[in-house]
Amino acid sequence: MAFHDPTADALQAPARPDKGRSLWTDARRRFFRNKAATVSLIALVLIALFAFFGQFLSPFDGETVDFTLIGVNATQGVPSFETGHYFGTDQEGRDLYARTVQGTRLSLLIGLVGSLVAVVVGTLYGATSGYVGGRTDNAMMRIVDVLMSIPFMFVLILLLVMFGRSLLMLFIGIGLISWLSMARIARGQTLSIKNKEFVEAAVATGVRPLTIILRHIVPNLLGVVIVYATLLIPEMIIYESFISFLGLGVQEPNTSLGALISRGASQLGNGVPWQLGFPLFFFVVMLFAFFFVGDGLRDAIDPKDR
Repeated sequence: MAFHDPTADALQAPARPDKGRSLWTDARRRFFRNKAATVSLIALVLIALFAFFGQFLSPFDGETVDFTLIGVNATQGVPSFETGHYFGTDQEGRDLYARTVQGTRLSLLIGLVGSLVAVVVGTLYGATSGYVGGRTDNAMMRIVDVLMSIPFMFVLILLLVMFGRSLLMLFIGIGLISWLSMARIARGQTLSIKNKEFVEAAVATGVRPLTIILRHIVPNLLGVVIVYATLLIPEMIIYESFISFLGLGVQEPNTSLGALISRGASQLGNGVPWQLGFPLFFFVVMLFAFFFVGDGLRDAIDPKDR
């Protein structure tokens, strides 16, 4: 009686190559295995939905004034679902829910756009300086040192005074000044990358320096760049809140989380803690969520962890 040997069949059968996974697929799986990063990402998505669609859930807007809730009667504007003032009202009798939605949206835009400008300019500048090296590197870094010695707030205030108090100038001003630290970080990382084998192979095959910077250097800076960008966003929001406190940033009737927190803090002694509590809650959640998401993305896409 003959016996069938499955091992022999397996040895004779041609081997099937495993289906390859892209680096981004692997990075996505790494990211979602990080529970803190996943929860933080969900929190950011919910905050973004609140910022851009939350106004449809309120019967009030952020500009309508309820004259019965002004002055001595301001403490009557407590949070209530029955009146439709979900977060209460501020000292001017305006719906705080609607203004928190508006402030969250504007603060997100300021943080995202400002950090995007800073990251793009700083990364390209630092990567170019570190890759070229020599006298060009020294000259470019001395320019960064000189610019960093100039008071940041003075330059930003000067830009707003010279070119007008617009949101666009606020975005550009904060972003273009905040790129200096990113340039130093990108340069330091580039110095450790430019002597790697894949860069030397690209040089040997005649690839242009600009192409090497964009295709080989910058992609390998993504881990550091993303983490720094997530730290920049709350920093941008803090800068904006200080500028708005001076009267040079967001102008009424527009508002931001920083402006709402500043106004809410001044009303704590009047028995209206909700004016500070709700904006501060969204600000703190955003700050920690961006940090954990950035940390998770760094671990997921860092080439050394692949």
